[in-house]
Amino acid sequence: MGYQHEIRVTWGDCDPAKIVYTARIPWFALDAINAWWEHHLGGDGWFQMELDRNLGTPFVNMNLDFRSPITPRHRLICDVAPTRLGETSISFRVIGRQDGKLCFEGRFTCVFIVANEFRKTKPPAAVVELITPLLEPDPAP
Repeated sequence: MGYQHEIRVTWGDCDPAKIVYTARIPWFALDAINAWWEHHLGGDGWFQMELDRNLGTPFVNMNLDFRSPITPRHRLICDVAPTRLGETSISFRVIGRQDGKLCFEGRFTCVFIVANEFRKTKPPAAVVELITPLLEPDPAP
């Protein structure tokens, strides 16, 4: 996959079972997607997209499969790739690994909106040009 985001998992991310709280895993995945945007838009993540570009991307679907527990022992490496660009939406695949071991796989779909109107829109041409060559096929159905 084309982009990797490293997350430092800490003691505060964990539950009494000494593994990451389940609710932290979507947060890790969304942090990785935001980092993907920052990397490809020259430092602009969701915050700048909303405020400076008037372009929002709220989520309409999230799907996560858990494979192995995440702990603070190793960095969590999240591989991020866009897998689909629709007329008004974008889908991402995020795969999280620690020490080479698969921890989770997720699929996330966002819709593009005019932020100040919360109205669905097509992505700007510059965004389409950026994303199209980066699309990777998703092996999952």
